[in-house]
Amino acid sequence: MAFDQTTTADEVIAGIDLSGKRAIVTGGASGIGVDTARVLAGAGADVTIAVRNVDAGRQAADRIHETNGAKVQVAQLDLADQASVRAFTAAWEGPLHLLINNAGVMAPPLTRTPEGWELQFATNHLGHFALATGLYPSFAAAGGARIASVASTGHLFSPVIFEDIHFRERVYTPFLGYGQSKTANILFAVEATRRWADAGIFVNALHPGSIVTNLQRHVVQEDLNRMRDEVRGSAFRKTTAQGAATSIYVATSPDLEGVGGKHFEDCAEAKPRVQDGDFEGIASYALDPAAAERLWEVSLATLS
Repeated sequence: MAFDQTTTADEVIAGIDLSGKRAIVTGGASGIGVDTARVLAGAGADVTIAVRNVDAGRQAADRIHETNGAKVQVAQLDLADQASVRAFTAAWEGPLHLLINNAGVMAPPLTRTPEGWELQFATNHLGHFALATGLYPSFAAAGGARIASVASTGHLFSPVIFEDIHFRERVYTPFLGYGQSKTANILFAVEATRRWADAGIFVNALHPGSIVTNLQRHVVQEDLNRMRDEVRGSAFRKTTAQGAATSIYVATSPDLEGVGGKHFEDCAEAKPRVQDGDFEGIASYALDPAAAERLWEVSLATLS
């Protein structure tokens, strides 16, 4: 079956049996996270929704159960709180086959964690980085594992500015912060695959498409409209089931067995951006191996 921007997560996973597989979906209480968890569980996976708000997670789990009879687990995880991430990874027991790094924050006013880190980078990248590296033994024990990191076309707003990641010197703008955090999601896929492929762990990033979800709660409508107008095909708004399709494709498609370090959109590998200033495709800086290795080392040093 040929997939495109209208494909749903249910269509992607049709015929795929995930019985015996264990999966974690961060941010699985709302938006495309709910549909991601729903279809994974419906295909037989043992799914855990990792969320800040456990009550919201339980409500989502109940809705999934009502929809297809599948049961999902709920666990507390605040990606902006490294103590919460450490508690989650310490509590996880046994193998882990699938991790969907779905949670995120988009374009808030300048906000800092207690460590002084800019919130978007702290949540979207450092939180997921700490989660994945902390769960490495469980991936390695799975005998084959995949990580799908939900990035964005918004990565085109900015590379990672290593000289001032946390906006201590330069002027903060919400979309520059968002852009570099999404670039970091893609660079993580590049370097994690390089380091972990020999252990059977493959990591890819993806752009889910234009979807109206709670992610945009900090964005004023004028900025949101402007951003969408810059994107080719922006008139098409995906449903959450369509938005979850590429996450499910990256996490489960047999076509991607042994494939990592790439970026996908509309259930296909993203094409390179043609020229600077274009707001489509994948920027070369987001796939740069040197930047990916540097980000890994900076992230380790930041969290140490």
